[in-house]
Amino acid sequence: MLALDSLIQQVRRNCDISDAQHGGIFSVCGLALRLRDLFKWERGLAPWEEGDSAAVLDWIGAREAYWETLAGSEVGSISLNGRRLDPFDTETVNVILAPHRLYYGAGYARGLKPTFFLAAIESEQEIEGCRVYGLGRELARDLLTLPALSQGGTVLLRRESARGFLWDQINYIAPSSQRALAAALDACGIRDRRPSELRRQWDGLLQVQEMIHLRHELGEIKGRDFRRDLWQEIIAAFPLTRTELLARHVKDLLADTHPVGPLCHICQSRSAAGLALYSALSDRLARSLFPELTPALEAFWQTGDWAVVERAVAAGRAAAQRYAGMITSIYCDAKAGHNLSQVEAEIDRRLGRYLDGDP
Repeated sequence: MLALDSLIQQVRRNCDISDAQHGGIFSVCGLALRLRDLFKWERGLAPWEEGDSAAVLDWIGAREAYWETLAGSEVGSISLNGRRLDPFDTETVNVILAPHRLYYGAGYARGLKPTFFLAAIESEQEIEGCRVYGLGRELARDLLTLPALSQGGTVLLRRESARGFLWDQINYIAPSSQRALAAALDACGIRDRRPSELRRQWDGLLQVQEMIHLRHELGEIKGRDFRRDLWQEIIAAFPLTRTELLARHVKDLLADTHPVGPLCHICQSRSAAGLALYSALSDRLARSLFPELTPALEAFWQTGDWAVVERAVAAGRAAAQRYAGMITSIYCDAKAGHNLSQVEAEIDRRLGRYLDGDP
């Protein structure tokens, strides 16, 4: 028999310890938004339900006080069916959980923040040779609202998190992305921008978002242009730096432009909604690294010519490969010369302009 309540409490405690020790990686505003999302999850609220402001503030105060009691704590092992397992041994944990239709996720996110979750399995299929799980109700999670991720050769679509992620992305979208968002909504048949109408046609937009995230993870799994072990080494050596931010975005661009990635799939399937939503959800650094996308979109809206987009995707992929080669070369040369202290300055000298919005 699976002691589910005990498992949930163990995973939640590790989530709390991670949040307590790594909440500082977020800005004050970013932390407040993530705490609000965590409050909604605990209360079972929909993304568009804010809850009583006083109750939210009281909850945040209590959560921060609780975090203080976890100072110095370390994430604990997982006790499951009489076995004590490493909290990052997802493979063994999931073998035990498989008959119960549950999935356990663990890993390291930005700034090497440990992240954990436990969710119900809604669907399971194979796509491009990879096992893909659609996950539903989350029984444990931390501050991070990750809509999708991969573990080894497995793609995890966290549908509950994806709902909140997309709603926040739309509500806090940058002015420069408004036109692309409007095009995405139009392509999904959403002409009325009122929140009530968005909620009514929400599922169609979520399906487009899920396709983008699924294909991104497939592109990451299949990608070979930025060696995964070397990329992880760079991330571990320079957490919470401009180097980490650039390395993550370059890897994302490689995944997005991979032959099985979202942009190639969007072109192949002629998904105008996917193209527009991808552009709308791209941040400033992504657009800076991939400047060909915006003019290609403008040309596409005017002509409907997918060849323009395909050429831009090919150019974006070639650029991402150059960036990856540059970062790799700088790091490996410095490592060979026992001079890692120069890596950040050299990467910033050669690629820092993209962070400053000057491609």
